[in-house]
Amino acid sequence: MDLKALKQIRWEGYLRQDKSKGIRNKILVIYTVACSSHVAKEIVRRLNHSDVEVIGFEGCTDNAYAVRLLTSLIVHPNVGGILAVGLGCEYTRADRLAKVAQKHGRLGEYFYIQESGGTAESIAKGIELVNAMLEKRKHTPKAPMGFEDLVIGAECGGSDFTSGLAGNVVVGRFYDLLESCGGTPVFEEIVEAVGLVELLRSRAASLQAENELVYTYQKALEYCKSVHQYSVSPGNFAGGLSTIEEKSMGAVIKSGTKPIQGVLKVGMKPPKKGLWLLDSTPDPGDVQYGITNPNDNEGLMDLISCGSHLAILVTGRGNVVGSAVAPVIKVTGNSETFQKLKGDMDFNAGSLLDGNISAEELAFELAEYVSQICRGQLTKAERLGHAEYFIPYKNQDKTVTIRKDCTF
Repeated sequence: MDLKALKQIRWEGYLRQDKSKGIRNKILVIYTVACSSHVAKEIVRRLNHSDVEVIGFEGCTDNAYAVRLLTSLIVHPNVGGILAVGLGCEYTRADRLAKVAQKHGRLGEYFYIQESGGTAESIAKGIELVNAMLEKRKHTPKAPMGFEDLVIGAECGGSDFTSGLAGNVVVGRFYDLLESCGGTPVFEEIVEAVGLVELLRSRAASLQAENELVYTYQKALEYCKSVHQYSVSPGNFAGGLSTIEEKSMGAVIKSGTKPIQGVLKVGMKPPKKGLWLLDSTPDPGDVQYGITNPNDNEGLMDLISCGSHLAILVTGRGNVVGSAVAPVIKVTGNSETFQKLKGDMDFNAGSLLDGNISAEELAFELAEYVSQICRGQLTKAERLGHAEYFIPYKNQDKTVTIRKDCTF
């Protein structure tokens, strides 16, 4: 396969009223507070439908970041409708979430448990509402899609020495192909770019992008200092990484080589095509209710909130998770990990280290696999029923900060 052939690949996507196109047609059951989570989860469990998933926010008090993330998922191209389940006295209002869905041409329903008779009655009501939406979504129109229509997010977790030598390298080459096809790659983990600010700024597509990148880098450094921890773990060291700087080199290479158009915040759609950095670290100021507790599930949700049709998780040591809303393709650069977790891992980039295949050839193989997932083939996580999510309290403004003092 070559780039010309890649550009000609087509499949049928789900056409939304806002003209976006999805590769899945999900119904989300959203709880707006921990008190309504049991009802929401029970609705999904009893329906036992692969396209019905639960997500939610545990907090009772207000958090703009969480609300913004929820609303961005409601209008995600892979989502055809939502049922918002509230208790009735929390800040995050179920009726407002349903109105967001309806405004953007999605199916939108809601109820409050306090007004619906309690647990059993609410579960029965929810099942009835979702079944009706499942029937209505059968009429969702289709439209042709190609790589130029895709937004794809990538992050790495459980890294080992192969991540920077193979896994992230192959994803970086794939990202270059995606961008050349007119698609939109998004990478995150600025806290794993320690020591690489000059590399990042040299790839800025504009002066504004350079300013955004430098400020975001500085902010990430200050955040790591404030919580007394950089983004490196005992598992990374056990996997053969020696320092955060070594991990940074491996992490950033997954972004490929193309110019970086700028910085996105969580829940922000890319304003134009091309490669983007997602900033998911908290903004300066008080972090509400303690440290934000980042993890792979939060990172995946952050990427998906920016409109990623699917996400790539690069993991040298291995992981089993998926995510709600969008498929997750798990890539490893460690052939031993791929064999040990072959029921969970999707793509083995470890053959690059054998010297029998090039990174470019593997990138085209990954692109072909991505196209199969877009056509409806299930990832390993989807087959196993993995649909993890995590939405914490966080202090993050919805705008990207530009500051004149961002210089080195």
